[in-house]
Amino acid sequence: MTVLVTGATGTVGSNVIRQLKRLDPEIAIRALSRNREARLPEGVELAIGDLAEPESLDGAFDGVEAVHFINFAGDQYAPLENAAEVVALAERAGVKRATVLGGRADGELERALGAGSIETTLLHPVEFMSNTAMWWAGPVKAEGVIREPFGDRVSAMIHPADIGAVAAKVLTESGHGGEAYLLTGPEAVALPDKVRILGEAIGRELEFIELTVGEAESRWARQGMGEDMIAFLIEALGDTPEEGRTVVDTVERITGRPARTFADWAVENAELFT
Repeated sequence: MTVLVTGATGTVGSNVIRQLKRLDPEIAIRALSRNREARLPEGVELAIGDLAEPESLDGAFDGVEAVHFINFAGDQYAPLENAAEVVALAERAGVKRATVLGGRADGELERALGAGSIETTLLHPVEFMSNTAMWWAGPVKAEGVIREPFGDRVSAMIHPADIGAVAAKVLTESGHGGEAYLLTGPEAVALPDKVRILGEAIGRELEFIELTVGEAESRWARQGMGEDMIAFLIEALGDTPEEGRTVVDTVERITGRPARTFADWAVENAELFT
């Protein structure tokens, strides 16, 4: 079979590709990217196109049985506004199965797929473990100190490889159509414990300093964040929804193996912090 992966060079898309290859090395994988210089694993076919521009997708769905979709477009993660056209192209090409990564459950892509003939499964992962590198690599390298607000926050973070593993299973077997899968890691980790676990992985004791909300807002503003992003972070971190801190066993149920821990991720990625 041939699987098309959109968002193929992103955190999740790249893991979907890796997990598909691990699940079945004989699967043909086509990666959709806007970048002609995209670096892909050996044997993965590159298709140049943009979901935001259906006219650029000519041939992308040819011979494809299953598609991993993202439900946004461009660098600013804008919702797709022409999803019905994209879905129509996939249906005409004979696509049978799809996964959708995203949180816009009532977005145009989900509605278009729900109204069509493609067997669709929604994937809703919580916080990515890999976000740790984006936020903490610089401070850890510079001074070994993590400064964050809401020190009592807990998160059921998920390893991106587990998102990819679930997507790979769903894309290659029937029986998941119409499902919306919440994806979490195997434990809800408190912020101070997260700092400790990372320190153990890199062999260095890290210090955690809890910021007040005002201190966090000022710090993020100095870093160039806009007011909307700062407000979003305060809301998301200060009032993490229940699904973001409650462990579910979806990964193990779908893949047959336990979800990876934050300690696993930290050991695998220790070099990013040293």
